[in-house]
Amino acid sequence: MSADLPPARPIGRRVRDTLDRLERDVDAWFATAGQDGSPCMVPLSFLWDGRTLLISTARSNPTARFLEATGKVRIALGPTRDVVLIDGELREVTPAAEIPAEIGDAFAAKTGFDPRRLRTSYPYFRIEPLQVQAWREVNELAGRDLMVDGTWLADPHHDSEGDLS
Repeated sequence: MSADLPPARPIGRRVRDTLDRLERDVDAWFATAGQDGSPCMVPLSFLWDGRTLLISTARSNPTARFLEATGKVRIALGPTRDVVLIDGELREVTPAAEIPAEIGDAFAAKTGFDPRRLRTSYPYFRIEPLQVQAWREVNELAGRDLMVDGTWLADPHHDSEGDLS
């Protein structure tokens, strides 16, 4: 390991950094695959509600079709030296006309995109993270798992090493 690397962040700090990224980032890469294994990866805007990610894409797009067929997605946020990977499952599909106004408004305000105003079918897809990994450098690879089976491995308010910043 290079002496130039900053020290590895404690798991609680990484969980907080990940939650911050989910709150403030607008776009991420969403990777899905068809039942035949054909891949699709696209950038999409999202809204994080503290528990799930909300996206919207045209029902005719491969991402929507693959999500509905398999229920699985991998999401990547950030650059390669500050990456967050999320494996998630589809929890809900809601037609744009049926989304509660406050949720649709929050999605539009954050993303600058309002699917409710489109003539074509752009349903909302709610995705629940099941596994989350995050790392910046090689010294964080060993502890990159932050969530397993839908459970955070650390309280975001307390680091395992006492850092409460």
